[in-house]
Amino acid sequence: MPHVASIGTYLPCWGTDAARVAGDDEDAITLAVEAGRAALADGGAVERVVVVSRDLPLTEGSNAAVLLAGLGLDPELEVVERLGGAPAALDALSSARPRTLVIGADLEPAGGVAVLTGDAGLAIRTAARIARSLPVRTRDAGVVHDYGDPRLLHERGLLASLVAAWVQTPVMLAGVGHDRAAELCSGDPAPLPTVGASSGLFALAVLAETGTSGPLLAVEQASLSGITVGEVSGGAQVGVHRREPAPRPLPDGERTPGADLPISLAAYERAFEAKVRWEAGRHPGSDELDFPPRYRVGDDSTLSTAYERVELPRVGTVYTEVTVQMPVPGLVTPYSLVIVELDDVGVRALVKVTGAPAGGVWIGDRGRLVLRRVAVRSGVPDYGYAFEPFDPADQPEAAA
Repeated sequence: MPHVASIGTYLPCWGTDAARVAGDDEDAITLAVEAGRAALADGGAVERVVVVSRDLPLTEGSNAAVLLAGLGLDPELEVVERLGGAPAALDALSSARPRTLVIGADLEPAGGVAVLTGDAGLAIRTAARIARSLPVRTRDAGVVHDYGDPRLLHERGLLASLVAAWVQTPVMLAGVGHDRAAELCSGDPAPLPTVGASSGLFALAVLAETGTSGPLLAVEQASLSGITVGEVSGGAQVGVHRREPAPRPLPDGERTPGADLPISLAAYERAFEAKVRWEAGRHPGSDELDFPPRYRVGDDSTLSTAYERVELPRVGTVYTEVTVQMPVPGLVTPYSLVIVELDDVGVRALVKVTGAPAGGVWIGDRGRLVLRRVAVRSGVPDYGYAFEPFDPADQPEAAA
């Protein structure tokens, strides 16, 4: 029986209370990293990662390297990428062994949740699993086809699967809209911000925070998965860490048409570890950090290549800023750039601003460095770090 040790949630700052919108620099992997880092705020050990989404950016190859680097985890860890919705995420959690990080991420509406399992904590067990076929919504080469029959989906999908599952009335139901879930649940279930892979994990976070036990079900078309949420065991405390800033409208911007810059995979590979893991280089016998890491030529003209990579702080202060108004092909303009002085290391970094409108960040503002998709070149998502200013109301949590 798996146990939940900690939960981390993430919602983009853009959108409304009803539905969040991913920023131009966010995708399923950056959402997963934000949620995963929140879940690991207490420092739990991870031996395996499972990410579930219908919006994974790479289907050829793997998203594992970026995910592990962004989370700061060992690149040798096993990563399982599952294409699926709410039932698939609950399936992954109910079968997870201890020290597994299960992440669900969605783009429409946008949000991510990560759940870390352990030897003790909130007990869960499999309650139901129903696999039926009713493909009312399909995707073919990126084109979505919707059969458009909500009554069929409700009666022959949701209700028929609930009857087949032979489970008690759920305390929460994920994968459907709130009004439909409220009709079928006992009590007054909390509304969930997503309906995809992360929705069941968002529901679990609510149950953990409120100390509620009972069946939690997740549905997608005619498939259903359910877990029974029990009590906290072993004297453990289940931390629920939420990174959910208040929603605000997506700022106006214009994407300028034009030829995108082609990618150099050789340059991408050379810079990947230092850039995505947010690391500087330190040469033997030196206390200075080089960012980005680079070779050095000594006073005796010898070349030093044996630097070690050192993780950089992810909190800093804006040293200077500029807002770019000139249209740039492939980018949404206007946008802001800042030089951030990182805490306690004497390193300054040039990065874009995220989570704030262009021109909305000032010298002296505090914030954190967050993984974002900085570009898509030749169809390849390229990742780096951006500066997200602290919300004064949430600064203690953000700084952690």
